[in-house]
Amino acid sequence: MPDLRFDQRVCVVTGAGGGLGRSHALELARRGAKVLVNDLGGSLDGTGASTRAAQRVVDEITALGGEAAANYDSVATPRGGQAVIDAALAAFGRVDVLVNNAGILRDKAFHKMDQSMVDAVIDVHLKGAFYVTQPAFRLMREQGYGRIISTSSASGLFGNFGQANYGAAKAGLAGLTRVLAIEGAGHGIKANAIAPIAATRMTEDLLGELASRVTPETVSPIVAYLAHEDCAVNGNVYSVAGGRVARIVMVETSGVVLPEVTAEAFRDQVNEIEQPGAHGYYEPGSLDAETTIIAKALAEAS
Repeated sequence: MPDLRFDQRVCVVTGAGGGLGRSHALELARRGAKVLVNDLGGSLDGTGASTRAAQRVVDEITALGGEAAANYDSVATPRGGQAVIDAALAAFGRVDVLVNNAGILRDKAFHKMDQSMVDAVIDVHLKGAFYVTQPAFRLMREQGYGRIISTSSASGLFGNFGQANYGAAKAGLAGLTRVLAIEGAGHGIKANAIAPIAATRMTEDLLGELASRVTPETVSPIVAYLAHEDCAVNGNVYSVAGGRVARIVMVETSGVVLPEVTAEAFRDQVNEIEQPGAHGYYEPGSLDAETTIIAKALAEAS
């Protein structure tokens, strides 16, 4: 099988001044992509700004013989999101791939978390992905092709102490990915997400001995496949770390139709509701699929 190439493709990577974003940008560039390297150049908590981070990655790409341009806009506003896509158009004339990677951290136990911590994290992770993706998605619909990869997290999908703001935003990105996959399917657009664990400045103090095995470079090849025209999956979320890749799914049990809808009836059958049941688990692909499952269960019980 031939290598997966991105010749003549234009890829936008947000938060690409370091860590995972830098690794993604370099991987795509090595495979022939023209890359718009976006990074505000701020600190881990989102404060401050600098042109150095994005420009350094652009210099790395050009030193390898690739093509890249830097952008320093914040993704956290509609104007900034539009500016990121406009910069890609100005530099390369089109947008084929968007990798939503920009992120910050403001961790605190939930009962101590203030509004600024909530707003800042959701503005960058969740709203930021929305603000950059919408103008990109419109272009992709017009050209009949696109790939969108967003960065979710196990913190949002499974939970993690001290990250209510981050977890809520990352879970929201999984939901956004599902909707984009459905809305883009008829226009040549595929949307998927990763939930990576990698040794970056966000995690350097948390991973211990695992850090040497879960480098950003073990995540980026998965992003490259999801960004490629040969990508055969849509609407999925993948756990990616150190070469291990697993699909994360949201399922439901077979459920129970309560003979009488009361709190007591729920109490009495909660254990049965929790179990897979004769049909195992259901994995609805959309709201319509979920509604069909419910309608069938109610019809069979009547």
